[in-house]
Amino acid sequence: MPPTISSINPTQGPTTGGTVVTLTGTGMTGTTAVRFGSTNATSFTVNSATQITAVSPPHAAGAAAVTLIHPTGNSNSVTFTYVVAQVPQITGVAPASGPTGGGTTVTLTGTGFTGATAVAFADIPATSFLVNSATQITAVTPAGAAGAAVVTVTAPGGTSAPDAFFFYAAPPTLLNGSPAQGPTTGGTTVTLTGSNLLNASAVLFASANASSFTVVSATQITASAPAGTGSAPITVVTPGGTSNPVAFAYVAPPTLSALVPHTGPASAGTVVTLTGANLATASAVTFGSTAASFTVVSDTQVTAVAPAGAPGPVTVSVTTAGGNSPGLPYTRIAAPGI
Repeated sequence: MPPTISSINPTQGPTTGGTVVTLTGTGMTGTTAVRFGSTNATSFTVNSATQITAVSPPHAAGAAAVTLIHPTGNSNSVTFTYVVAQVPQITGVAPASGPTGGGTTVTLTGTGFTGATAVAFADIPATSFLVNSATQITAVTPAGAAGAAVVTVTAPGGTSAPDAFFFYAAPPTLLNGSPAQGPTTGGTTVTLTGSNLLNASAVLFASANASSFTVVSATQITASAPAGTGSAPITVVTPGGTSNPVAFAYVAPPTLSALVPHTGPASAGTVVTLTGANLATASAVTFGSTAASFTVVSDTQVTAVAPAGAPGPVTVSVTTAGGNSPGLPYTRIAAPGI
């Protein structure tokens, strides 16, 4: 029984030949020739009874009937279309940037890609590439030096002009984040310093996106912390990759449970012990609107020297990296008159 051909892939190629074509069907074992029109394939391999790969010979532009020559008789024919080879032209590169380590999957758009034999980035061959159609190729970038790299496609019609570019971005690095603490409610503006920070696409606090961020320069970003708890290392994502982390920690809000004593003279100097929780990062103690000198004893205790003020009650509160505590009343008592 003669062999049959059910499909051919690809279905077209350049008039110069050289296209590797896969034929599928039945009864292919024993095939003695593969013909494109009246011309034998440059070469062919019988992979199995259901598959042959053949290299198209040169041929005039237009349709050519592909048949298998077999001792039991010739197969049916399928159509392979020869097209005039074009010099490839790249009109689009997306994405247009990626890390110097390579590995970015890039889609090239343009014309004349049929039969492409090479894709290069600054003369370095792509790690891999796939010709999707005459107008599209997907390629994986090799490692490259930071900066612009000319992208070229080589096909039977020649090599594309050096007018398409892929930008290799150096990986971002972070040196510091300040402040390194903030309240669990978020909103802390953190200044990040480092290098290669331009074109940042994300700032992450652990795995959470910053509420907002601004790229000030290649060496500085300001970011607003989202709400969170515990340790939240900050990283920056750019086309060059993800930076090293810098430390940031969420601090629980302070609370006050007692003032001892809770009364004192209107004059300054009374040492008041404040008891509560989450007091270790205290940055201010206020009696009303007046700042007091203070000493952090532990996470649950602060001692403060009451400032002078008018007789009567005032609210005492503590400010930490976690925010402001609810206040407790402290009453100043007027000195007795004579």
